[in-house]
Amino acid sequence: MPKRPPEPVAPPQATPVRRRSTAAPSGSTARVPGSSKPAAAPAKPRRRTHQDDFKPYIIRVLQEVGGEREAELVMLELEERMAEVLREGDREVGPTGEVRWRTAVRWARKELADDGFLVAPRPGVWQLTDRGAELPADALD
Repeated sequence: MPKRPPEPVAPPQATPVRRRSTAAPSGSTARVPGSSKPAAAPAKPRRRTHQDDFKPYIIRVLQEVGGEREAELVMLELEERMAEVLREGDREVGPTGEVRWRTAVRWARKELADDGFLVAPRPGVWQLTDRGAELPADALD
């Protein structure tokens, strides 16, 4: 008698995922699933200045000096102008060894470059594009 091929084995079926209802029981405060915190907890005040807050200052500094300046000189000018704006966490040293506000400025500069407002014609130099030079001082506020 000829041998029959083995019957194919069906792959195991996944166990259905049980989902919790996000609706709060009546008479209770809504909570974040898997947490004991209320869903609408008030936001904590920021410890550091957001990188977007640096953008108008960068544009203004470059506009005032003719559109081009060494990055380190821009940083020094920003530190002076933003002394009252910088928060406690901005002055901490980050994991890269750089003060956090300077890292935030570099990210802001990168976003301004990505948006076509400035370029780096040479290492260590920031320059406004025509678009950045024409930008009103309060456009990024």
